Order: sequence, then C-alpha cells, then structure tokens
Amino acid sequence: METTFDAIVIGSGISGGWAAKEFCEKGLKTLVLERGRDIKHIKDYPTATMAPWDFKHRGWVDKAYMDKNPLISKAAGFGDDTRHFFIQDADHPYIQEKPFDWIRGYQVGGKSLIWGRACQRWSPYEFTAPERQGYGMNWPIGYQDVAPWYSHVEKFIGVCGTKDGIEAMPDGEFLPAFGLNCVESHMRDKIREHFPDRHMVDARWANITKAEPIHLEQGRGNCQARNMCMRGCPFGGYFSSNSSTLPWAAKTGNLTVRPHSVVHSILYDEKTQKASGVKIIDALTMEEHEYHAKVIFVNASALNSNLILLNSKSARFPNGLGNDHDLLGKYVAHHNYRSGTGADVEGFEDKYYYGRNPTEPIIANYRNLGKQTMDFVGGYTIFTGAYRSRGKMIEGPQFGEDYKEALGQPGGWHTYMYMQGETIPKKENHVRLSETEKDQWGIPLLITSVGYDDNDVRMVKDFMQESKAMMEAAGCTNITSGDNHQAPGLDIHEMGGCRMGTDAKNSMLNKWNQMHLCKNVFVTDGACMTSTGNQSPSILYMALTVRAVDRAVSELNKRNL
Repeated sequence: METTFDAIVIGSGISGGWAAKEFCEKGLKTLVLERGRDIKHIKDYPTATMAPWDFKHRGWVDKAYMDKNPLISKAAGFGDDTRHFFIQDADHPYIQEKPFDWIRGYQVGGKSLIWGRACQRWSPYEFTAPERQGYGMNWPIGYQDVAPWYSHVEKFIGVCGTKDGIEAMPDGEFLPAFGLNCVESHMRDKIREHFPDRHMVDARWANITKAEPIHLEQGRGNCQARNMCMRGCPFGGYFSSNSSTLPWAAKTGNLTVRPHSVVHSILYDEKTQKASGVKIIDALTMEEHEYHAKVIFVNASALNSNLILLNSKSARFPNGLGNDHDLLGKYVAHHNYRSGTGADVEGFEDKYYYGRNPTEPIIANYRNLGKQTMDFVGGYTIFTGAYRSRGKMIEGPQFGEDYKEALGQPGGWHTYMYMQGETIPKKENHVRLSETEKDQWGIPLLITSVGYDDNDVRMVKDFMQESKAMMEAAGCTNITSGDNHQAPGLDIHEMGGCRMGTDAKNSMLNKWNQMHLCKNVFVTDGACMTSTGNQSPSILYMALTVRAVDRAVSELNKRNL
C-alpha cells in the first residue's frame, strides 16, 4: 500500500472517525491506523439479532471466561452478547501502581461501538471553573468557541433530547426525545416542587428517534427501542464510527484504513522540526512499517495517546514528543461514579411504557454553578430513571401454577439515581512508561498511578444525601444508597495527560489542540482535556476534533504546517 498521505489519524474511535470524515471531505488523502481488527457495519455484529435463548448461558458469561478476564468483565455493558467488542485482559497488559481499571475495545470503531451515547454539552461554567474555584487551570477556549462545532456534530450524528433552557446544560440541535414515563414524570414534578433549582429532564442521547435526510443518506434509520446498542446496531439507530463517519469518509475515495496497526511512535524530523510520520508494528506479522504525512492527529483514546507520545522519543525530545517541561502524562483525571441510590415506587400499576428505552433522564448539575457553594469543588450530574420489574411478587411458594402466572405479569415500579462527578486533575495523578517491562510488540508497558482524593469523598457524601432527599420528596420507599469504592478507570472517561492551555510551560496543546512544540501534531481525544467537567465528554471530543481539523486544513493551505 501507499506509505505517504496528506493526513494520518491514529485511532478509529469516536474522535478518530470524525477526524477521518472531516479530512476526507476536505480532499485530503487520509490514513487511519487502528491497532485492532477490522469491523464492518452490520456484517460484523454477530449477536445483533439474537434472542436470550440463542445464548448458551442466556447472555451471562461463563465462569472460565470471567476468571481469565476479571478486569474487563467489570465494564458497563459487558456480557456474552458484547464481549467480542472488548479486549481480553491477558492480551493487553499494563501496570497498576494504584488500582485503575482500564477498559478498552480494540477494533475499527473502537469504543464507539460500546459507548454510553450521552451527549450533554458542557456549560460555559465548566471551561472556567477550575481557576475560579481554585482547583486547576482554565481552558484556553470557552463555550462560545465550541458551540458551533457542537451543532455541526449533533446534526450529523443524530442527538435526541429536549430544549430546556438550563444554564448547566446548554441546548443543542435535537431530534425528538423518547420522553419520560409516568413515574419519571412524577419524579420530575416532585423534585421541581421541593427543589426549584434542580431540573430533571430528558438527557441528550446519540440515538435517532426521527431520522433526518442526513441520517438516511448515511444509511441509518430510527432507533427501534431494543436497548441492545452495544451489540452493534444493524439499523444504525445509534452513532458509531462504523455506521456513520468512517463509511462517509470512505465515499470520498480519500480514506485508507489499516487495521492490526499497533502504533509504536510518532517520527520527528530534526531538520524541519515537525513530525514526519508514524511508525507502526503489524499486530499479525510483527513487521515494522512507517507512514508519512503532513499532519498527524492523535486519537488513540486518552491513555494510549499518552503512551504513544511518551514513546515518541528523539534527540530533540528525549522524554516524549513535545515534552520539554515534563508535563506529558501528568494531570490525568476521570469521572466519579462511586455512588448510586435505588428505591421502590408505589402505585402506577395500571401504566407501562413502550419498548426498551435506551435513554434515561438526567438531573442537571446544581452544585457550585458560577461560584463555589459547597465543601467540595466541581459538580456532578445525575442519571436517573424508573422501570417496572419483571414478574409480580406473590406470597407463598415461589413455584407452581400461581408463580408461573405471576411471572407473566409486570412487577412493581423502581427508580434509581447514579452520579457522574467531576474530579480534580492533579500532577501526581499520572501515567508513565515502564523502564523494564514491554508488551508483545516491544513497546513499554504503561504504568497508571491515579487515585481519588478527599474532594471526591465529600462529593459522594453530598450525592448520597441529596439523592435520598429527592426520592423521599417523591414518596419513594425502601431507599438504599452507598459508596461502591470502585477504582478509577471503570468510569471509562479517563482524561488528560496532554492538556490544552495557553503556554508550553503549563500545557502540551494550544487552543486549537495543536502541540505547542510540534505544530503538525494535534491531539483531540480525551488526552487533551484540561479538566473533566461533569458532563459526558465524548461529544466534546467530537466537537474539538472537527474544530481542530478545520484549523489544520486552513494552516496546511497557508503552508504553515
């Protein structure tokens, strides 16, 4: 195959797919490097239409597999129906200096096949809160810089939701929402009655409820409310690189995708003081190859992007590409998912809901908006919902004709809340390369050293108190909550290590996601994050990617790269 391209994109997941689409649409011959196997939309979704009885263990994973994969099997959405999109533990080792559950999916499309699909926009506060509340560094951009790119992304991928005018969660370009069920509507009204500053609304999700012409042109249709998204959706009802951006890029004739390509490092040219290309190791043959391009986008997923940059050593950059001030790999953060609350809801037994709704409501952040008002910094959003259990509870023996009949009737209503909290990026929370241990391709293993702090504990305590209070106000019973103490990483929202900023002395990237010290390398996945905010980050990665590609192409046309 050709070895020289206009642009190279490392990674084919949510941000990498968008980089490929934008570059190809703008006429650049683009190479996408993916370390995992190839996955084609529909063709490679082996469980997409299987019923529970088609699985040997009805969807449960057998004990032998669980014993071999104690880490990846913790992941949200992992099961016998989805495990083909997750790695196996032994194939991709790393070193945990502190407990860190690194959840990965290596294939064309990456974790876009298994993501949660939440698409809340960041509020203007989140870009400025770190400095204002004294726990970090401000972003070099604000909401107004990203807003038009949010719109660009939302229109293409299809995001359902409602326009609510909430300052903590700006409105966007939405398809119709699935809507709240009867108990969720009751919860919303009671929360608003007792807590006027709290808003329970339809969250924004990358599920198509009413396909627009742009979605039909992609070959995608409406979500069928099966709630089997992570198996791969043959309808294209939710957004993934495989169903959307990569096929769109391929239609231009400008796209080349090379799977089984483990990126070793980015090559640096001492004479031009720019990156000249990428060195990869073929995962199957173990052969080394080099590919060259004018511009390189790093979208390997946050920690892998850090690993690649740290391993990109040269005479000019002996500690990793662009790493003059030993900032690379530092200030890694994540989201705080350590607590959830559940309860029973009495009544409403004459009502049900349509299908298996793959979305859920959200309670927008109400803590520390604009100024710090709590004994912790940052905020948290709450995902919530209500459902009916399967099988009606009966008194007496749990067998026989009466029991069988009861199983065919819907049970009682239940509700839940779980938090997604901001954490503080700290220099001591970092990743680095092992000096002694390597993987099967000869690349140093990544060491993770990331932990919680007292701020996280205070935030968890506040969530547990307030979620209970809201459920009590709604008349819920049998309320339970707790701190699960899960390790960082299991949130699957790892961020930072190659953060944006205004100065090369305190950041790796400028306001265009461009490396301060290597101008033709851009990082637009989670590694670029200056802080974590409290909203789900994936749609921000997409918006930042589109914005950065627009800038990169403009600079290429001016011969500045």
